[in-house]
Amino acid sequence: MSIEPEPLTPCEETPAMEKRELKALRVITWFSVGMAVAALGIFVGAELRSRSKFKRRTPYDFYTNAGEQQASEFGVGI
Repeated sequence: MSIEPEPLTPCEETPAMEKRELKALRVITWFSVGMAVAALGIFVGAELRSRSKFKRRTPYDFYTNAGEQQASEFGVGI
């Protein structure tokens, strides 16, 4: 029995395992790309919608609530 440690050899992976890992990484990558595209599409769509809503305003829209008085009723509960 010797005191010197034995050299460790790395376990050899099978080619099938490498193919599975590569396939899993591809799936994760494409899923991430799809989620990024969807998020970007939602952001751009919301931005375009808000801009188009702003452009459709008429001068009368700025004064729609000019004549309304704010209700200043405060009730006291019993």
